[in-house]
Amino acid sequence: MFFASDNTGPAHPAILEALTRANEGYAMGYGADALMDEARERIRTLFEAPEAMVHLVATGTAANSLALATMTAPYETIFCSPTAHIHEDECNAPEFYSGGAKLTIVGSEDKITPDALRIAIEGEETRGVHGPQRGPVSITQVTERGQVYSLDEIAKLTTIASDYALQTHLDGARFANAAASLGCTPAEMTWKAGIDAVSFGGTKNGCVGVEAVIFFDPAKEREFELRRKRGGHLFSKHRYLSAQMAAYLADGLWLDLATRANAACERLVDGLRALPEARLTYTPQANIIFLDMSRAMHQRLLAGGAVYYVLAGDPEVGPSDEMLPARLVCDWSITEAQIDAFLALAKG
Repeated sequence: MFFASDNTGPAHPAILEALTRANEGYAMGYGADALMDEARERIRTLFEAPEAMVHLVATGTAANSLALATMTAPYETIFCSPTAHIHEDECNAPEFYSGGAKLTIVGSEDKITPDALRIAIEGEETRGVHGPQRGPVSITQVTERGQVYSLDEIAKLTTIASDYALQTHLDGARFANAAASLGCTPAEMTWKAGIDAVSFGGTKNGCVGVEAVIFFDPAKEREFELRRKRGGHLFSKHRYLSAQMAAYLADGLWLDLATRANAACERLVDGLRALPEARLTYTPQANIIFLDMSRAMHQRLLAGGAVYYVLAGDPEVGPSDEMLPARLVCDWSITEAQIDAFLALAKG
């Protein structure tokens, strides 16, 4: 009953088998391997973008930070939500890799709204050389509160960014979960909606550790390559990244795994909604649940071996009916039996 995060689950056997095959013999390094050619073409086909720039890194932090550094001058600011990975979870890596660009928080929720974005953009470039200049907009999809931007919501944000000649980056650590939730194609969720660059995640969805950075304007390629190398994120034995991504995209595995995780989350949500000691704080739309549970329910779950994050308060000390916030995340490998066991403990 492990619901702490989708980066804690196992890699899918097909990914491990691909790594084993890639380990045979010799291959050119630094991305010159044949598997990288295969992975690149699969991504271009999937995104309906035959000219797109595609490169791989091992972590989401590297993908987001290097992509945004390529899009942002040191004297500019990146517009993002207060819960964005780049703001909450990456230890100022975007600022570091961009050479000092800052982040401007847009609104107060996990989703950026058009009105809030326009206000935030209008608030910059108001002090001449004394203040930051306007830079790209970064959207987290799925958001860190488990919500999904609709295609219309994305298009509205990219249109506003375009009104100010700004580019838009999509942080897709859970890209596959969002695509499965929306029932859309990768192209529809990205360049067809006005997105300029994507961090396409694999690590949280059954891979060992691989993320793709995609620029739909190939003119950015040389700069990204230099920044990746300078930043220490160009793998020498690159074939082990390539093998993962090629296998991840083979036969729709990327979408199948996300669909499994989303379905597991839906089953868990249905069970939790029936419990009087649980209250959802956001409507789950992919594979992440935020909710309040009574301290008594927390105690039953934790004593029974459930693993998840209690976000505030001490689950062991205090009134049994006090509600404490928690986060649950389903990965591709969670079984119905594990979900049912969790719900049985929760019910008491």
